[in-house]
Parts: sequence; C-alpha cells; structure tokens
Amino acid sequence: MEYPIWLWTAFTVGIIVILAFDLWVIQKEAHAPSFREAALWSVFWIVLALAFGGYIFLHYGTHKGLEYITGYLIEKSLSVDNVFVWMVVFQYFAVPPKYQHRVLFYGVLGAIVMRALFIAAGVTLINLFHWVVFVFGAILIFTGIRLAVRHGEEVHPERNPVVRLARRFLPMTAEYHGQRFFVRQGHMLLATPMLLVLLVVESTDVVFAIDSIPAILAITRDGFIVWTSNVMAILGLRALYFLVVGMLGLFRYLNYGLAAVLVFVGVKMLISEFYKIHVGISLGVVATIIGVAILASVIAERREAQRLAAAGRAADPPGEGTTLH
Repeated sequence: MEYPIWLWTAFTVGIIVILAFDLWVIQKEAHAPSFREAALWSVFWIVLALAFGGYIFLHYGTHKGLEYITGYLIEKSLSVDNVFVWMVVFQYFAVPPKYQHRVLFYGVLGAIVMRALFIAAGVTLINLFHWVVFVFGAILIFTGIRLAVRHGEEVHPERNPVVRLARRFLPMTAEYHGQRFFVRQGHMLLATPMLLVLLVVESTDVVFAIDSIPAILAITRDGFIVWTSNVMAILGLRALYFLVVGMLGLFRYLNYGLAAVLVFVGVKMLISEFYKIHVGISLGVVATIIGVAILASVIAERREAQRLAAAGRAADPPGEGTTLH
C-alpha cells in the first residue's frame, strides 16, 4: 500500500518535536522520575500510540489497523527485556538515578535510527530473497527457546566488546561529571563513564532489534506499519523503565511469555507460504500470552507475600508486643 509522502514527513517531524520538547523542556533539569511521573508518561505514550492506531484504522482499514496494533504490542512486550538489561547496566556502572533519563533519551534516539536501518534491510531482503522469511522464522523460534531456558542468566556489561574497545582507545575520566559525556581537562577532551553507559545501551539494542524486527515482519511487511508501530513502542521505553523499577513483581514470568510470543510468530513466519494466520488471531494470541504471563506473575507475587507474612507471624513468640497492666 502506498502512503503519501506528507504522512511519512508529518510522523517523523512530530516525533522529532516531541523528543526535542522532552529533552529541552521536560527534562531540562536532571532528576529521577517518580513512580507517578513514570506512570503518567507511560499512559501518555500509550494513548498517543493508540490515537495513531485509530488514524490507521480510520483511513486504511481494519486489517492495517490490526497489523499496527499487533506490531506495537509485540515490540512493547519485547522492550521489557531491554529494561531489565538497562537495570543491570546502570547498577554495574553505578549511574546516579537522576542522570539515567538522559542516557536513555540518547539510547532511544539511537534505537530509532538503528531500527530504521534494520527495517529497511529486512523488508528489502524479504522482497529480493523470499526464502529469507524461513531464516527469520527459524531465528525467532531459536531466540524464543533460548529466552525461555536462559531465565535468570546474568548480564555482564564488562564483557561487552564496545566497552573493551572504548576503554582501550578513549582517554577517560575516573568519575562522572554530571550527565556530560565529554569534559575538557587542560588541553585534552576526555570521555566520561557516562559515554561508556551510552555505548553499552546502544550496542545491546542491536541484539534486541535482531529479535524484534523479524517478529513484526512476521505480522506485516508493510514498511510504514512496521516503522510507525516500532517507533511508537520505543518512545515509551524510558517511562517504562522507571515504571518497571517500581513494580518488578509484575514481570516475574514475562520472559516465558515473550519466549512463547517469539516462537508463535516464528512458526507463523515459517508456515506463511502455506497457511496465512489472520492478523486478528495473531493479535489475540499475542495479547493472551502476555496477559497470562503478567497475571501469573501477579498471583505468584501475592502468594509469596502471603507466605512471608505467615512465616513472620509464626516466628513471633506468643504474646510478643502485648503489655499487661
């Protein structure tokens, strides 16, 4: 389907304006967003994404609208894995909470650029070499299985080759200088540890893009839908990070849900030449899998809290805390 050039331009310019406003107005003063602020921003990004989805439904029909919503949901779900990696990275580099948002801003900006390159490459490869569909499908199934079995596997930022190269070739300060990536000391321009953090965030996103782009290409090969749904999901990543930090218990089993989603879309891609799964069914399956994973996590968290409370009561000596007069 052809989309007018003004629509591509308006979407891109709108994203640039929002990001600029966020950087130079909302986040002008470095601070760690509260849970409430993160929740409000998350709601804003979700509403914005759904509003754009409504535009797609209205002007391009139900089928395209469902493709957009399914792609958005898949990318949003897979983005949670990014969030957990960011937590490890920030802890490893001891990044002050009030400076994390600035790193994530540039990380998201870089992710958008890289996703554009990956989307263009993926769509082009499928159009030129149709058998690539089966390669992408196999990659997704393999990644889904690996995600399920590696639950709890540790992330080691110090092993990142980008970090090793940067530490070897870049003159660097030993401490942070606010949220700056470079500082001038005498006649030398030195990198700060904040630049290392940004390099790790950017390089790990390449790995996640390898998973998420084939996943959405299993739903649609419409470049505009793939691009807009990905960007809309990525824009809410920073708010999602600070939100997840405050509610980790809801994501205990999400890795297994994401693994199931990847396997499903991988199978969908492998059988696409023989059987087409309707996009509405795909949306229902993906939403159900993610919903069940979150529900199971909530139930497990509540049961554990009840068990700990019961154990605490059993450990208290009889009559403790009671004063006789």
